[in-house]
Amino acid sequence: MKIGFIGAGNMGSAILKGIAGSAMAAETELFAFDSFTEKTKELECFGVKPLSSAAEVAASCKFVFLAIKPQQFDTLLPEIRSSVTEDTVIVSIAAGITAEYIRSQTIPEAKVVLVMPNTPLLLGAGATALACCQPTTAEEFAVVQKIFDACGITAVISPDKMKEIIAINGSSPAFIYLFAKGFVDYAKKEGISEDVALPLFAQSLIGSAKMLTDSGMTVDELIRMVSSPGGTTLAGLDAYYEGKLTEITDEACTRCTKRAYELSK
Repeated sequence: MKIGFIGAGNMGSAILKGIAGSAMAAETELFAFDSFTEKTKELECFGVKPLSSAAEVAASCKFVFLAIKPQQFDTLLPEIRSSVTEDTVIVSIAAGITAEYIRSQTIPEAKVVLVMPNTPLLLGAGATALACCQPTTAEEFAVVQKIFDACGITAVISPDKMKEIIAINGSSPAFIYLFAKGFVDYAKKEGISEDVALPLFAQSLIGSAKMLTDSGMTVDELIRMVSSPGGTTLAGLDAYYEGKLTEITDEACTRCTKRAYELSK
C-alpha cells in the first residue's frame, strides 16, 4: 500500500512518523514531497522516500495526504489534477476545505476523506475528527482512521460538521494554553516559579482529563466533587461565573467556526 504526503511540515511529519512506528509500517510504502527539500530528507531515516513534485506523489500513491495550508489549495490542486484517478483517496487535513471543492479542482468522482487533527498529535496524543465522503469505501476510510489511531484517538463525524468540530479539538489546545498562562502568571506574581507551577498545573489538566473520560461522572458532578460548601474552590468559581467563562468559550468557538466558513472552499 502506497501512502504519500504533499507537505512535510510539523503535522505531516508527525503523521508520517506515526505510520512508520506503527504496525502498518510493514505493509506500507511512504512517500513525501515538500517544497523545502530538507524536510523530506529528514524523514528518510523513517523509511520515507522523497519525491520531486506534488504530481509525482499523486501519481505514485493510492492515499494522498494534503498536509498543507488552506491558502495553498488553489495552487496545489491544479498541479495534481492530471494525476488523480477514481482510485485515488485524497486526505485533507486543512481547515475549511470541502470535498466538493477538491472534486471541482480535480475530478468529479474523487474519493475524499476530511480530517481535523490537532497539534498534540506531534507527541502521539492527538485527538482527530474524520469524515468519510462518498464514493470513498468503508475499507479505504478504515485505513485512514487506522493511521490517525496510531497518533492518538479518533472520532468519526458527518462531513457537514467538519467546520464546527475545529473549535472542539483543532483550535482548543491554543485556548487551553492561554488558560494555563493565566495560572502560571498568577503563580509568578505570588513568588512561585514557573518551574514549579507549570508541571503542577499541567498534571492537573492531565488528571482532570482522565476524570472526564474515565470516572463515569458528568461535568457538573465533577465540578461539585471539587467544590466544598464555603470552600476555596467555590470562591474561585464565583469569579469564573461572574466573568461568564462558559459564555466566553461559546463566543470563542462561534468565532472559530465563522472563520472556518470564511476560509471554506
